[in-house]
Amino acid sequence: MVPDLLADNEPGEVSDTGVHAMLGARSIAVVGASDRAGSFGHRLVTETLRSDPSVVVHLVNPRAGTIEGRPVLAGLDAVDGPVDLVLVGVADRAVEGVLQTAAARGDRSAVVYGSLFEPDDPTSMALRHRVSDIARDAGMALCGAGCMGFVTPARGVRAVGYVERDPLPAGPVALVTHSGSVFSALLRTRRHLGFSVVVSAGQELVTGAADYLEYALDLEETRVVGLFLETMREPAALRLALERAAARDVAVVALTVGASESGRSMVAAHSGALAGGDGAWEALFEATGVLRVSDLDELCDTLELFAQPRRARRRRPGSGLATVHDSGGERTLVVDLAEALDVPFAVIGEATTSRLAALLDTGLRPENPLDCWGTGGDTETLFTEATRAMAADDAVDVVALGLDFVAEYDGDESYPRAAMAAASDSDVVVAVLSNCTSAIDDATVAPLRAAGIPVLEGTRSGLLALRHFLEFPDRTRMLAAAPPVDDDRRAQWVERLAGGPLTADESVALLADYGIASPTTLRCTTAAEVSAAGEVIGFPVVLKTDMEGIAHKSDVGGVVLGIVDGAALDSAYFDLAARFGPDVIVAESVPAGVEVALGLARDPHLGVLMVVGAGGVLVELLADRAVRLAPLDRHRASAAVASLRVSALLAGVRGAPPADLDALIDDMVALSTLALELGECLDGLDVNPLSCGPEGCLALDVLIEPRRR
Repeated sequence: MVPDLLADNEPGEVSDTGVHAMLGARSIAVVGASDRAGSFGHRLVTETLRSDPSVVVHLVNPRAGTIEGRPVLAGLDAVDGPVDLVLVGVADRAVEGVLQTAAARGDRSAVVYGSLFEPDDPTSMALRHRVSDIARDAGMALCGAGCMGFVTPARGVRAVGYVERDPLPAGPVALVTHSGSVFSALLRTRRHLGFSVVVSAGQELVTGAADYLEYALDLEETRVVGLFLETMREPAALRLALERAAARDVAVVALTVGASESGRSMVAAHSGALAGGDGAWEALFEATGVLRVSDLDELCDTLELFAQPRRARRRRPGSGLATVHDSGGERTLVVDLAEALDVPFAVIGEATTSRLAALLDTGLRPENPLDCWGTGGDTETLFTEATRAMAADDAVDVVALGLDFVAEYDGDESYPRAAMAAASDSDVVVAVLSNCTSAIDDATVAPLRAAGIPVLEGTRSGLLALRHFLEFPDRTRMLAAAPPVDDDRRAQWVERLAGGPLTADESVALLADYGIASPTTLRCTTAAEVSAAGEVIGFPVVLKTDMEGIAHKSDVGGVVLGIVDGAALDSAYFDLAARFGPDVIVAESVPAGVEVALGLARDPHLGVLMVVGAGGVLVELLADRAVRLAPLDRHRASAAVASLRVSALLAGVRGAPPADLDALIDDMVALSTLALELGECLDGLDVNPLSCGPEGCLALDVLIEPRRR
């Protein structure tokens, strides 16, 4: 992380950091410049010289001479004064020397394109570490290694060694990617994506995604940011940058890779870093309002939709999407997909249905989604007015024309003209939703894109983009303010956790101190104590082994349920004592409830994460969980529960009464407070199951792992 990076600049404000000097460079030295056509050095010269004329470019090559009619200097030392940016287009073995010279000169930043492999040991990281140390010690920003470089259309800077279109498309999209291929693909897409800055970050030896994101947020042009990330570096700085984006209403759309076991190994091999766990990404993005996508098509559709300046309104009951179609079958396809993807359709009002009814041919129903096609008379007027009617409804936040914008061999331009006319005077966004990606005619949709009408190229990816658009106003809720720390409570448990594992009684007491209730329990070590405990608690009871080292008692037959009398309790105790030892717990039996798992887990990137999911045996069966960062308020806790499949059981099914959701939310908020006060003392905490019934929630089993230092 470059130490002088400022995080509080207003958009458009000039900053004096290494990152700003790099991405907005006014002077560039190209080391490794070449006049050999087709070489990397020649392409690097070609692209750099296409930068804005105000950018001063120095060409450097030991052979000197001239390139493109410009003088070439024999070494970086020959360049007059420090420069903003050094482009290091030389072999890996020469990079270290170039960086040493640049650092000594006071040059502000550099791009290293090579992967920095040691000649005799390709697996060694030593060269990367030496180069990183040189830049860090000099306070230089460094893009790479192993990257494509960057372009900053907003400032007219081109720092790439591959020929790109000229001029570059300028606009509101900022892109930061760990993948060089994604860098090229999005720069060269036929879509109407204009960029403020595009960075191929590579290995991020010094300068990381958070730095680039901060720079993008300082550009007044930036309205949406795309991230393609293989690993999580500098998580604290990234979190601050993402929170800043949310506060400024800049949508951040993220695609991460490496969630699978094989994917993680590929990321490690490619970037030399461990991939951020998928749960960590989920928690970070939820906390900062980031819109997460699952593939490049969804990323592109979402970026194009957010590139236009308008936003959806905050969701209200009955609000959502309206779509207009020319096919009953394609409309049904969209409805089916939207239901599967949880995309809400707006409930349109009576005034809108009356307005639509006056337009439609006999037999067509004035509803949302709308099938307009009847006899085909006056198509342009029909679709223009139907779209306008939908857009005018207060419940509609965005209108999508689900039409096939194919080449019309009879020259009919009714659909594009209708889209243009409806969008020109609409208060909400009007977009095109493709029914078939390969059937989109570029010439037909080009004027729409030029007019700011998003063209979403896949039905599935387009619907997901529309869902993100509708969700965005609610996703930007910032983290809840942390509750005040109870210093006495914290000090008590910090001291105890430092002493090693807790007993079962202590674990229950810790939960109780934070407001999470458990059944009445008594710890016993003899048969007489067990018998007395049964009488005190009252039958039926549960008996559990309390042998040290058994994390999951039920897995080894260490739990006996539904013990109805003293004789059964004695028998159960002798069995457990014979198998595990005399230490046991006698606990109150509780009515059956929906089993939920609550827990804390330590992540190497973000620290303590909160986890809620299906509990009991369903943990492994469903893999149904949500991961969050503390502090967690009731709104975010409720949303986490609603995202689970087990939420249907909590709501009550087949005559079962609903669980006390308020009590579950209370316990999640309480666990959040525990995480804030004691998280640094814990490697993990597992409440499984938390039994959720109509009268409240009880922690039936708890496992607490103190931090191993």
